[in-house]
Amino acid sequence: MGECKKYYLTTPIYYVNDVPHIGHAYTTIIADTIARYARLKGLDTFFLTGTDEHGQKIEESAKKRGKNPKEYADEISSKFRELWDYFGISYDKFIRTTDPEHIRGVQKAFLTMWEKGDIYKGVYEGYYCVSCESFVAPSNLVNGEFCPECGKPTRIIKEESYFFRLSKYQDQILKWLKEKKPILPESRGNEVIRFVEEGLKDLSITRTTFDWGIKLPPELNEPKHVIYVWLDALFNYMTALGYGSEDTTLLEKYWPADLHIVGKDILKFHAVYWPAFLMSIGYPLPKKIAAHGWWTRDGEKMSKSKGNVIDPRQVADAYGLDNFRYFLMREVPFGADGDFSERALIGRINNDLGNDLGNLLNRLIGMAYKYFDGEIDSSNVEKYYGEIWKEVLEIVQPLEEKYLHKMQLHRFLEELWKVLRIGNRLIDSEKPWELMKKGEKEKAMALLGTIANLLAVVAVNLYPFMPKTGEKLAESLQLKIDTENFKKRLEGELLPKFKIQRIPPLFPRIEKPLLEEQTKPQSEKGEKKGKKGEKSAQKDDKSGANLISIDDFFKVQLKIGKIVVAEEIKKSKKLLRLEVDLGEGRNRQIVAGIKEWYKPEDLIGKLVVVVANLKPAKLMGYKSEGMLLAGKDENGLSLLTPDTPRKPGSPVS
Repeated sequence: MGECKKYYLTTPIYYVNDVPHIGHAYTTIIADTIARYARLKGLDTFFLTGTDEHGQKIEESAKKRGKNPKEYADEISSKFRELWDYFGISYDKFIRTTDPEHIRGVQKAFLTMWEKGDIYKGVYEGYYCVSCESFVAPSNLVNGEFCPECGKPTRIIKEESYFFRLSKYQDQILKWLKEKKPILPESRGNEVIRFVEEGLKDLSITRTTFDWGIKLPPELNEPKHVIYVWLDALFNYMTALGYGSEDTTLLEKYWPADLHIVGKDILKFHAVYWPAFLMSIGYPLPKKIAAHGWWTRDGEKMSKSKGNVIDPRQVADAYGLDNFRYFLMREVPFGADGDFSERALIGRINNDLGNDLGNLLNRLIGMAYKYFDGEIDSSNVEKYYGEIWKEVLEIVQPLEEKYLHKMQLHRFLEELWKVLRIGNRLIDSEKPWELMKKGEKEKAMALLGTIANLLAVVAVNLYPFMPKTGEKLAESLQLKIDTENFKKRLEGELLPKFKIQRIPPLFPRIEKPLLEEQTKPQSEKGEKKGKKGEKSAQKDDKSGANLISIDDFFKVQLKIGKIVVAEEIKKSKKLLRLEVDLGEGRNRQIVAGIKEWYKPEDLIGKLVVVVANLKPAKLMGYKSEGMLLAGKDENGLSLLTPDTPRKPGSPVS
């Protein structure tokens, strides 16, 4: 990210032929991470995303659904925007290629290239892939017919077309690619160089066989032509900043783009066509173009016919958005293809997040309150653990330069996790409980201070990757995540004396896959449950009673709890979100279906009976860590409560 004061990054604009999938989420989450990091550094950051809405494929998809193209584009575009808002993506602008200002900008670019002599009129005859919206050379066809990118049949078209003199810019593009090395990872850049060295042919940039697209500039008086979808789409990166309008303030401030993030399948368009267009209109080229790989599921390519397409929202709801973000960026090297499996996701959550990060924070909180009433003082960290602290700083200080600049996000996280392992090993080797027994309180406090500072360094660096987790971690450490604190942590400044805050465990252990159950059709769940219920009923009828043993009963832990927070869950007619004190040093969150019978304000301070060892579950996106006992009849529902006051946490027997 260098020393520049501004930072402009983009995702590709997503084609609205279908709803968002894990590939779209992957690109956007990576971009969001980079944008958050840039802002944390104090850079004036502009993050752009949006949707690509023109072309033959959209026209045909809309027709199949009985809609006009604009109605269809409105519907799908809104799904992308809604998902990014639901995910908390920190974009600064969401552009649509149907926006009037974008249309004006594309027409201006076309006219500029025409007036320069870089566009001429001719006839195009050859193979065209509707799915990829691209032309295919006969030598690149698979089995003489199929597109080498998507595998779908191509069409032979012959039509009048305007052409862009791509061949004119071959040498300039090659020089840029070799000298600036703008493509990440470098192996992808080498592929593009080989492609250009094979020779660039002029590019057909208009179509006449369909109507859904941007018309040519009025000055050319060619109403039957529409502009090639890729020329249209690529200029979104400039029209979003005001290119083609009277106000070019943002364009002057942020252009050229510091980073375009794309999938490997569209790298050619960004690394060859786009720089040529920019050279033609006289604008600087982007600084970096990063191309990531594709995601498969359990080793197979995702497709609707196989029923293995991953809905990113369902994964995030089942496992937590931050956990999903971590998995995507940690699991595979940027640029390589990745395989999504729930087993791998659960492993990352339980091991990396739960055991390494969550466990270290829990240990720190527990020891701080056991030995020092929660107080943590860093004043003797360097006296006792100066070498350890130096080792931590040597890991984190070069992270940006060594890994983030090269889009090696998995390596950034790998290195950051070394810091957590140092912390856990330090506790195991120093044994603070033994230090306290020996009366070495000062050293024990220095140990806790070292762990706290180590976690603070992790919090500010992890925040761009896992925003909510970073904030919770910082909250516990009484630390604000901002540019000032980010710089202080990286410079090695130690935390002032503070009282650590108790917070619920960050990563409850996951025992079994959640996604399959969540995505399974309700009817199927009901049928299976019904059959099982019938068998159980038959078995019970034979035995005469549905009996359990005393041992089974004692497996259930019932405790008295005190409700300290109660609030409605929006969009739910039945559920309330409660925080219940069970005498554990933290409040448990319990989601209860009692909204019809209790107002939230009437529950504050109420003693209830809680099933305390129930496996956590997610309801309406909220984790529930227990269940309240209640009786229900024709008169309604009533919570079970002790007839005389009892301490929170008292067992029910």
